[in-house]
Amino acid sequence: MTTGLDVFDATVQQTNLWLKDLMARIPTTDRHYAYQLLRATLHTFRDRVGPENAVHFGAQLPMLIRGFYYEGWHMAGKPTKDRHIEEFAEHVLKELPPKFPLDALTVSRGVFEALWEKLDPGEFAKLMDHLPVSLRTLRP
Repeated sequence: MTTGLDVFDATVQQTNLWLKDLMARIPTTDRHYAYQLLRATLHTFRDRVGPENAVHFGAQLPMLIRGFYYEGWHMAGKPTKDRHIEEFAEHVLKELPPKFPLDALTVSRGVFEALWEKLDPGEFAKLMDHLPVSLRTLRP
């Protein structure tokens, strides 16, 4: 199915490639799980780097992924005060459906591996430096 607009078709194709890559890393064969995990991890990351850094990061994402990255975002009260990787995983888990079958921390690391490969590594490294030290271990 195509939309008839090249820009929309291209971002859908790019998003599908991101999900396929993530599915191989997790591993899962469920595209919906990959989408839910990507969305939850991006939201959790977004809320920890501060508004200005979150916007710089969002600008690097493909259009469709950027849309669900910003979905429901309220800049007030950001960044959160979480300092531990376990808290990060808890927030990812809260964004996932009940009884999500995969470990939130392990699969979040898969998301960060994909981001590291798909985005400019220097820019991504600068963003990671805005996280508390314990959360920087999410980066490959």
